[in-house]
Amino acid sequence: MDFQTYETEGFYDELFAPDGTPRSRGEPLVRRLQTISMEDLQRRQKAAEMALLNMGITFAVYGHEAGTEKIWPFDIVPRIIDGAEWDHIERGLKQRIHALNLFIDDLYHDRKIVSDGAVPEWLISSAKNYLKPCQGMNPPRGTWCHITGTDLVRDGDGQIYVLEDNLRCPSGVSYVLENREIMKRTFPQSFDGFSILPVEDYPDKLLEMLMHIAPEGVSDPTVVVMTPGIFNSAYFEHSFLAQRMGVELVQGSDLVVDGGLVWMRTTKGLERVDVIYRRIDDEFLDPQTFRADSALGVPGLMDVYRAGKVALANAPGTGVADDKAVYAFVPQIIKYYLGEDMILPNVPSFVCGDEQQCQHVLANIDKLVIKPANESGGYGILLGPKASHQERERYKELIQANPRNYIAQPMLSLSRVPTIVEDHFEGRHVDLRPYILYGKEIYVLPGGLTRVALRKGSLVVNSSQGGGSKDTWVLRNGFSHKGRMNSQRQAV
Repeated sequence: MDFQTYETEGFYDELFAPDGTPRSRGEPLVRRLQTISMEDLQRRQKAAEMALLNMGITFAVYGHEAGTEKIWPFDIVPRIIDGAEWDHIERGLKQRIHALNLFIDDLYHDRKIVSDGAVPEWLISSAKNYLKPCQGMNPPRGTWCHITGTDLVRDGDGQIYVLEDNLRCPSGVSYVLENREIMKRTFPQSFDGFSILPVEDYPDKLLEMLMHIAPEGVSDPTVVVMTPGIFNSAYFEHSFLAQRMGVELVQGSDLVVDGGLVWMRTTKGLERVDVIYRRIDDEFLDPQTFRADSALGVPGLMDVYRAGKVALANAPGTGVADDKAVYAFVPQIIKYYLGEDMILPNVPSFVCGDEQQCQHVLANIDKLVIKPANESGGYGILLGPKASHQERERYKELIQANPRNYIAQPMLSLSRVPTIVEDHFEGRHVDLRPYILYGKEIYVLPGGLTRVALRKGSLVVNSSQGGGSKDTWVLRNGFSHKGRMNSQRQAV
């Protein structure tokens, strides 16, 4: 198989330079691919898809007419990140999460960042995910955002940008682990010539972090994963992580508050629960504190949490920093709390809640991407340069009706990775979601989830809208394929 007909088409390609030569980080992979036929590669691709089917690796798409349960889309050509570049990304993510944690804690206490004028008061008072019941709360160890999935993109000039932060119930990490396993099963030869940082120990790191935040005085904490149930889009991941950590998977109905503690119903009676990795949204956690109609939560849970007798990850209230309007102020947030310049830049953003910036957005909507402040999954986005006149006019009305709910950004030229399309390779746009754990220290999983827009020309990578994924390889720092390390595959 050769890449004679492969075109980068003016985009930044993660595997090939503009002149068509392989980037140094991917040379061994290109050489390997050139030694096998496309028929062989297609067989391996089909074997990977069959393995995903047999392993039940799925996700749900709500409202999809062909059925809700879908096999996870996967492409066998990996995305490769150089070790030195990863070090830079890792430093930037640690800086960002550290500052955001301080920001969230400040918002629910003294709000010094507001009184000092570093962020405007209207930004917080109008934040949809600011939860008044969380005012004055002190989560264990002072940590609010224990698990974060931060989305990164690379623009046409090669610069990595932070696209958004996901601090409530970020999903997708199970696919990172399964993608690596599938690659080992179906294309083990692809790893030859590489020393790749491992991802398999993530469940151990996750459990270590969860045990770290256990209530004071609990020496052997009981940890559970709390799921909304089998109809949730990420149920596979909930059960996967519980199994890998060796802890119980529970629903709200399995838990009860009694005597100021949280208990789990078991066949042997009630067992105390100390740490809950909750995968349900804040508003459904406790019908006595948030939504009274919630059938997913545990009545009285927040009282136990406030008393420090149970730990929740992530802490309720972290969603205030998921807000895309708040995202636009992260450079100021980092400067205010850490006294540092941002290592990983934001995508330049216009906040429509600011009247002057809003006027700019309305006047240039045909050049910008419009995003609602609190949607996820790629929903509600307008790609101005690709939208019709009618669509742009409709979004102008939406913005004018609720300017606080929208931000705008230039349309980036997302980097691409070669992807199998029938009997040849074509470039497809990708992003990257690394996962960050905030326990005793901040840990960043090497690589993360590379999501790929499988539809030709599409910039939407979300699985719910036709996206798939690739295995993500972070090369061990100092590794060079020209001077191969002795045990090339020991770290895979």
